[in-house]
Amino acid sequence: MGDLVIGARSGAGEPEGSGSSRTVRSDESAEPSDSTEDSAGQSAEESDAGDRDVLGGGAGEDDSAERSGKDRKQRSFWKELPILVGIALILALVIKTFFVQAFSIPSESMQNTLQVGDRVLVDKLTPWFGAEPERGEVVVFHDPGGWLNDEPAAQSSNSFVRGVQDVLSFIGLMPSANEKDLIKRVIAVGGDTVECADDGPVKVNGIALNEPYIFPGNTPCGTKPFGPVKVPDGRLWVMGDHRADSLDSRFHMDQPGGGTVPVDDVVGRAFVVAWPLDRWATLPVPSTFDQKGLAAAMPYLPPVAGAVGAVGLLPLARRLGKKES
Repeated sequence: MGDLVIGARSGAGEPEGSGSSRTVRSDESAEPSDSTEDSAGQSAEESDAGDRDVLGGGAGEDDSAERSGKDRKQRSFWKELPILVGIALILALVIKTFFVQAFSIPSESMQNTLQVGDRVLVDKLTPWFGAEPERGEVVVFHDPGGWLNDEPAAQSSNSFVRGVQDVLSFIGLMPSANEKDLIKRVIAVGGDTVECADDGPVKVNGIALNEPYIFPGNTPCGTKPFGPVKVPDGRLWVMGDHRADSLDSRFHMDQPGGGTVPVDDVVGRAFVVAWPLDRWATLPVPSTFDQKGLAAAMPYLPPVAGAVGAVGLLPLARRLGKKES
């Protein structure tokens, strides 16, 4: 059929005896018959249809593969989600245990430095390396005994809510209702002598403190003058910035430790107010605690001990020098 069409259009004759074509003379009309045109059209349509089938089949396979890939990705995500959540919880627990923990401020004892509802971040890392609290730092510490006896546990009556609170407090996203922790400012450390007479000021090792962080209208001593008190080694004298509304070291001098807090009970130093965002602020050590002589409990002991040791070892050093020469 194809030879017939081509031969007719080119004007070339076909050899005799061909069973698939007829002889065409040069003067004979070369117009194809209707049946030939119909056959050719059908052949072209079949060819186009075949092409369309091939193209259509390829697109269908691509769509199927794409859908299959998406389904696998969705299934993989839901399978991996519990693992991701587990890793996140473990990381949160590790961070809470060893690095940083969030605490909520429940009372007005540290106003205006801290307000009720503030969330502070507490550094728990440095104590692991032997660092101890310093004067002027705001620290969180466990109840040393009897300081919070009258404070009820802030726990919900709803069992589901209590469960959620327990989980969040376990990983450090909210404070525990069962833990009794306090937050105060360190005024004096082990070996210091601290006192406050009448309307103040508070003195540490005889040096008066300038305390602009005290709540407006309060006096440095509040309603409880004290001292002089010698702070035992390994313990801290702490006070709230709201002196008229803080049951701090001044009010527990009749208890073991004379109102001081063991360093071992300190959870860490509060270094930033993280929430609410409009209250975001760091908690630096006030400059008054950098005064010369403030840390002069035993300022000359190390240099004197070193000088005495050097004098004692001088004869030995001379003998060794003579032997070498």
